[in-house]
Amino acid sequence: VMAPSLVSFVPPHCPRTDCRHHRCAEGWRWESHGSFDRQCTPQRIPRFRCRSCGCTFSSQTFSTTYYLKRPELLEAFGHRILTCAGYRQIAREARCSPTTVMGQAGRLGRHALLMLAAERPRGPVDEALVIDGFESFAYSQFHPLHLNIAVGSKSHFTYAFTLAALRRKGRMTQQQKRVRLKLEFRHGVPDPKAIEKSIADLVRIAAPFAKELGIISDEHPAYPRAFKRLEGIKVTHVRISSKAARTYLNPLFPVNLMDLLLRHNSANHKRETIAYSKRHQAAIERAAWLIVWRNWGKQYSENHGGGTPAMRAGLCEGPLSVRKLLDGRRFFTRTAVPQSWQDYYRRGIDTPGIDNPRRHALKLAF
Repeated sequence: VMAPSLVSFVPPHCPRTDCRHHRCAEGWRWESHGSFDRQCTPQRIPRFRCRSCGCTFSSQTFSTTYYLKRPELLEAFGHRILTCAGYRQIAREARCSPTTVMGQAGRLGRHALLMLAAERPRGPVDEALVIDGFESFAYSQFHPLHLNIAVGSKSHFTYAFTLAALRRKGRMTQQQKRVRLKLEFRHGVPDPKAIEKSIADLVRIAAPFAKELGIISDEHPAYPRAFKRLEGIKVTHVRISSKAARTYLNPLFPVNLMDLLLRHNSANHKRETIAYSKRHQAAIERAAWLIVWRNWGKQYSENHGGGTPAMRAGLCEGPLSVRKLLDGRRFFTRTAVPQSWQDYYRRGIDTPGIDNPRRHALKLAF
């Protein structure tokens, strides 16, 4: 027997990208085309046929669990990843392969990127942006990175994030210096202006319609140079010492709190961990999922409530559970995605030392 929710399911648009009713469903017509059975719940899935292009599809085509062999695991993995669990720990609990966890974590990250792009506040940003770079590493400590984050000063809504690959710095032994030299000879030296370029891209993504914008940051020397790259935006920049007490009275508190949550909720960013990300791309996907949960699912204050950042920004009326966050597949071809995030979605961010990185280029499951 078919589930009641599937009996009443109405396809919102044609899922095939080459159909004229994929992006615009006005005047679209479809017809029922039987059903098929599967082992997991719900067992019977209705099928449909597009009367415009003739392609067939099912209700599962519009689910976040499309093309998954273990669809029942996606929501559970969404919870576990937010609880600072490592992929192998999650795999042992679910009795599956760690690569299954990695694959579904990547799907969660891509879904989160599309949600951040589609559900952000419309129009100019009406609050100052607080920006900072969260430093971590992927593959090895010789490949540090910055997750640059832009957070609303009043709502605490995370508008955007970007990644910048860095050169290892700080105190090193002579052996470590030789290893760094060898790696740079093999893979090249990371762009010395990576933070500057990444911050400029961050502001463009966070405030694409801004003519005037207030930005609060620490005293990183790359930030003023980055703002000079922003043509057509008048930036009022307030700089706060990073040595100031990191309390709620600090103007940097919104982004400092986001940094704290990244460190607290992500196993790959713990100090002295063996669960660190093995690819820069994985760090992006895991961060994207955490940011979406922070924006729509987590209260402004654990003790005092205050609504989620999305509620404070006027985007929703109540907190969204992980199940609600995963309610319905989002299509890349129907979402206006910033250029750098398109590379993130396609898994186009390379990691030095990994010669054949896996891309996201599935024909029907893109």
